[in-house]
Amino acid sequence: MTVRYKSTEFNLTTTNLTTVLSISTSATAIVKTVQAVHKVAGNVDVDLVIKKQSGTNTVIGFAELNKAMSNMIVDTLNLEAGDSIKIQANASNAITGAVSFALLDRSQENG
Repeated sequence: MTVRYKSTEFNLTTTNLTTVLSISTSATAIVKTVQAVHKVAGNVDVDLVIKKQSGTNTVIGFAELNKAMSNMIVDTLNLEAGDSIKIQANASNAITGAVSFALLDRSQENG
């Protein structure tokens, strides 16, 4: 098993639910942070959503940002193969951020 420490950035250009991290079916992940930033005055509501591989979207975090930054995960979040994290804001072009995670690649395992 290979462990890779990674991060990915996002920029929400729409108010639609947007996938910011997808885990392949040959890996799992431990998510350390999902940072969301809103740099200008005015409230923007942000939802953090998890989608299990064969499940539905479930809201697991919420922030109301006004010239603020929020780590939308309190501790860590374990993602299984095929899971994804999505974010939705009620204003477009207002939220940017990053996801920091450890990717556990199992594609080289025997058996």
